[in-house]
Amino acid sequence: MTVESNLFKDLELPDSEIFYCPEFLNKKVADDFFKHLRANTPWQQDDIKVFGKVYAQPRLTALYANNNKPYSYSNITMRPHLFTPELTELKKKIEQEQYCPYKFTTCLLNLYRNGKDSNGWHADNEKELGKNPVIASLSLGADRLFHLKHNTVPDLKHTWVLQHGSLLVMKGKTQHFWKHQVPKTSKPVGERINLTFRIIK
Repeated sequence: MTVESNLFKDLELPDSEIFYCPEFLNKKVADDFFKHLRANTPWQQDDIKVFGKVYAQPRLTALYANNNKPYSYSNITMRPHLFTPELTELKKKIEQEQYCPYKFTTCLLNLYRNGKDSNGWHADNEKELGKNPVIASLSLGADRLFHLKHNTVPDLKHTWVLQHGSLLVMKGKTQHFWKHQVPKTSKPVGERINLTFRIIK
């Protein structure tokens, strides 16, 4: 599969370095990757504990890496599969972008099956990601809203739509000052796969 990209936009939010490219992959390439990943990924659904109660996580996940390093969040510890050729191809393309000149070790995939699947408010600030984590988030499939809110300034909020084939890059001190979420929606919406490339040393 051949990938191509267009220009990134700096969201210019305070206390952050966030860049968004709405057409990182063209539609045909994004379609092909979506179909392949949907059919060939070993999706799993873990339990999470919220306020002392255990629930099935409202999405499916899978972890890949080029090392053996596990990834832990929300009291879940995931063990990685080895990167596939398709994920390696996407990783290399993302690493070539001027806003993302990093060598990613790990990719956490999320499958949102419908509008009931979601990802609540959080920051990607786990210890194994380092002081100023770099997160490159590729979206495939149905468009979903993405919310940001500042930790200490209530009026600082931002919302936009993550499109099919788009790439969002968050780096610098972003995770120290901002939380983000993919909220539930009552509107009919198709499946979405989100690939979040990160570095675990």
